[in-house]
Amino acid sequence: MPDFSKQLSKYIPAEAAPIISQWINDSACRFKVTKSRASKLGDYRAPFRGSSHQITVNYDLNPYAFLMTTVHEFAHLKTYQEYKNRVKPHGEEWKNNFKSLIQPFLKLNIFPADVVIAINNYMNNPAASSCTDLNLYRVLKQYDKKVSELIHVEELPEQSIFQMKNGRTFQKLEKLRKRYKCLEISTQKIYLFHPIAEVIPVKD
Repeated sequence: MPDFSKQLSKYIPAEAAPIISQWINDSACRFKVTKSRASKLGDYRAPFRGSSHQITVNYDLNPYAFLMTTVHEFAHLKTYQEYKNRVKPHGEEWKNNFKSLIQPFLKLNIFPADVVIAINNYMNNPAASSCTDLNLYRVLKQYDKKVSELIHVEELPEQSIFQMKNGRTFQKLEKLRKRYKCLEISTQKIYLFHPIAEVIPVKD
């Protein structure tokens, strides 16, 4: 079996890499590191017409956020293996799998103390069943390399104009349940942004 530990160590704490490498092999999963996506940190796709499981994670997450997102997506994979599409995406079954999969990393003492507290709150709070538990991700965000002009979408006033790191320009519209509607200026298409997606405000 291939060992992906060396490649994974570029993105997550080195102690965690052998475990994730084993999961990739055991599940025969296509694991891809992707460009930054404002709407999501990671993604799981179930097998379709003979394809394998696929997990993607944004390349620019800090090591703790990358690891948490990876565990989150593998919990989806495990839940699919057990229940297919018969259960809610972030229901009790997913939460139980997430709790069991995160345990090896908590035992390795990989995470800083404030992240451990946020993870425990995340696992113990039934309302925080989705991947957008903002308290947890705000704590994780503190470990990003700081870029001074970047702010979170949720901090912008409505109707503000902002740019993504790749130069695409948007206008912030209203908030839906968990994400913000934003209009891309050049295409007039609507996109949904995670509240803590990092963007560059455009000055008037």
